[in-house]
Amino acid sequence: MLLSIYLNDHLAGATLGRELSRRAAGSNRGSSYGPFLENLAREVHEDRETLLEVMRTLDVGVDRLKVAGAWGAEKLGRLKPNGRLTGYSPLSRVVELEGLTLGVRGKLAMWRALELVQSEHPALHGFDFAALAARAERQQEGLEEQRRAACAEAFRAES
Repeated sequence: MLLSIYLNDHLAGATLGRELSRRAAGSNRGSSYGPFLENLAREVHEDRETLLEVMRTLDVGVDRLKVAGAWGAEKLGRLKPNGRLTGYSPLSRVVELEGLTLGVRGKLAMWRALELVQSEHPALHGFDFAALAARAERQQEGLEEQRRAACAEAFRAES
């Protein structure tokens, strides 16, 4: 029961992360941030699919209300003031990168938790949680590099 709740909470977070990563990739297409964010969006989608596969393997149902709530929360997050009346701003990029960083940190914690209990759930033996955690660590490193560049760009422009 607790694992089911835990996985559904992470599925909600993964849904929010998928939507946010897609939005960030789309908003940054053609910029120096674009290639990284497009790759990240693809990987975030793949990781969400892997989580769904883990849930199916464990016969954990999807809490559609949590997933829909996370999807809606990401859409509402777009209404946050960003220093411009309309459109994308350098602050939008910083906030999106920081949000994605938080999501990836949570995903990393989940993969590590699943790796810890993998021996107690034989159905999970087909998953390489160590590799998934290593990918999340690489994503974190890339996000930090992009975030630092975006902060320098956004806040230097104010001076």
